[in-house]
Amino acid sequence: MTTRSIVFPIYRNQANVPSLMQAVANFHARYGGDIEFVFVIDGSPDESGPLLLNALKTSGFDYKIIFHSRNFGSFTAIRTGLEHASGDHVAAMAADLQEPPELIVEFFSILDKDGADVVFGRRTGRNDPPITRFLSKAFWAAYRRLVLPSMPSGGVDIFACNRQVLEAILSIEEPNSSLVVQLFWVGFRREFVPYRRREREHGTSAWSMARRFRYMMDSIFSFSDFPIILTLWVGFAGCLLSLMFAAVTVAARLLGNIDAAGYTTLVLLIVGFGSASLMVQGILGCYLWRAVENTKSRPLRVISRVVEGTSK
Repeated sequence: MTTRSIVFPIYRNQANVPSLMQAVANFHARYGGDIEFVFVIDGSPDESGPLLLNALKTSGFDYKIIFHSRNFGSFTAIRTGLEHASGDHVAAMAADLQEPPELIVEFFSILDKDGADVVFGRRTGRNDPPITRFLSKAFWAAYRRLVLPSMPSGGVDIFACNRQVLEAILSIEEPNSSLVVQLFWVGFRREFVPYRRREREHGTSAWSMARRFRYMMDSIFSFSDFPIILTLWVGFAGCLLSLMFAAVTVAARLLGNIDAAGYTTLVLLIVGFGSASLMVQGILGCYLWRAVENTKSRPLRVISRVVEGTSK
């Protein structure tokens, strides 16, 4: 078993392959045969997979290239890499190298000294357009409030952990969940290393607002009871307002201030309570759907093939 493993999820990273290979070569130069590289091709429609195969087969590195049968998402790809990693200490980072590779060296140093069980990168800034920074800040502010208050303000894009944390994570088999929240949920000793995110050199990020929203929903419905509690309190407040409205209406009727039933009031009540009922059913439906998904026992992903290489 090697001491260290690094997992790279790959999706639409064709233009990043040369830079990625240089970073991998630097890691190998530092750690020699004591490190392996795990690449997960997450149904990437470009030439990322073939380019990596060609670059690695004569590299002399210890590596594994796992191909998903289709795109299952970056967090699922990272989990696949974690399952195939053999190191005592395992790190995961994006292939676009917006997170400095030097962070991984610092992560491994902390783990080697037993200074923590899991180490996260805490983003202190990012070289992105203003609108991207604003949307990211708003997203993670909502995420911290609704899901995980201990989440770093810029989220988590890079981490490393020891084998004990890794085994705890792999024991959780939940579809439509959040790997990052799982890392916090399992506990253990944590360390945060600050860094500034680099500007993306090639291509565009696949982390769209639609994917962010889906990730937010998966995290909320998997780890938070906030929607249920909010629905409970909204319903309670609605009941109080309804009783007050009923009391005022009865009193006004007895005093002769109401001559005929209010058509406008009736319509507003029907629309308001009907919409509230639909909202409650939608929230409950989301929880039920995820509960049903967890009972189907489908695999979290499907692997089409695995290619391995060794320096020995």
